[in-house]
Amino acid sequence: LHFSQLDINPVLLNPSYVGFFDGSGRLGIIYRNQWASVSHPYQTLAATGEISLLRNRYKRYGLNAGIFAYSDKAGTLGYGTKMASVTASFFHSLNGKNNNYLSVGLEAGYAISGYDPTNAESLDNGEQYNKTSTNYFLLGAGLAWFYQPNNQLILRTGLSVRNINRPNISYLKLDNTHLEPKLNGYVRIEHRTFESVSLLPVAAMQWQNGNKEILYGIDAKWYVNEAPQQLFALSAGVLMRHGDALVMTLQAEYNALLVALSYDANISHLATASHTLGAFELSVLYRFIRHKTNRRKAIPCPVM
Repeated sequence: LHFSQLDINPVLLNPSYVGFFDGSGRLGIIYRNQWASVSHPYQTLAATGEISLLRNRYKRYGLNAGIFAYSDKAGTLGYGTKMASVTASFFHSLNGKNNNYLSVGLEAGYAISGYDPTNAESLDNGEQYNKTSTNYFLLGAGLAWFYQPNNQLILRTGLSVRNINRPNISYLKLDNTHLEPKLNGYVRIEHRTFESVSLLPVAAMQWQNGNKEILYGIDAKWYVNEAPQQLFALSAGVLMRHGDALVMTLQAEYNALLVALSYDANISHLATASHTLGAFELSVLYRFIRHKTNRRKAIPCPVM
């Protein structure tokens, strides 16, 4: 499971980002359709919801909670996984300026993996499918750091691990079939290079049981309007999923609403079969915020 839109909805990366935003709540949804030209495509749908439970008067610390659910399936038998989890995070300022934060998060979930044998073809018409699904619990944790030394520069970085408990995913409950822990590392820098334009280089890696995925690239963000209650920004970027795909992204942000669209052009060995077609991804994110009266000329802190 992966998404090309790395941090449009950062909860998908790391549970420590739950509630780490400007506002009292946040809702998000993302849909990905991959390799439609090859066969029955991978279709992944994820939804998140977050709420701020506690923030002290000076935003020095906060406690947050959230939910995260996804459905991922592919093929004529609709093989895939459905998962839902609850998340919690706590962030604390590391200094009195509220420009240096550390956040920790925990995640607990329940998943069902399986398939529908209705369309299965068998040499033996009497073959029985006694076990078509398996279920298991999942545990995860994360750590994130945010630093804003001035109004023109922001650094965000995080590290998370999921499947800490190595759940048994065998349909027959064999002892040697486990979902191994997955490590996720991420770093994003935003620099207000010009008066209304920021450059945002990014890099992320997922590693699981000897398999890895590396994504890196850069976005440019144009703050078209930063007047109170009229924030409007446009972004475009190019990223590379190493050895797999070239990713092009577009996004628009208007006050509390953000919409993003991305396309993966396949450059892997599957390119011949896929005709370079990879994946389309669409995200919508909405924050519940209080309108501010100050003009936002600089990059805003995510909890202010």
